[in-house]
Amino acid sequence: MSEEQNNNNKSSSQKKNKNENVSFSLATPLVEGQDFYMEDGLFVLTAYYLNKRGYCCGNGCRHCPYGAINGER
Repeated sequence: MSEEQNNNNKSSSQKKNKNENVSFSLATPLVEGQDFYMEDGLFVLTAYYLNKRGYCCGNGCRHCPYGAINGER
């Protein structure tokens, strides 16, 4: 195997490993009352869920545990 092929294989395996470090699975279903509640037909994410997600999206979520206000981080 050439050095270039070897480097390409390493970078693709590094990408796979990088994705394995997600703090929770996107395939895990949300639990109503714990992760979100419904208000006027909209999903409202709870501080529990937002904290579990592990980062601020900057959208000014009502229960943001990261202190974002009106989309500002």
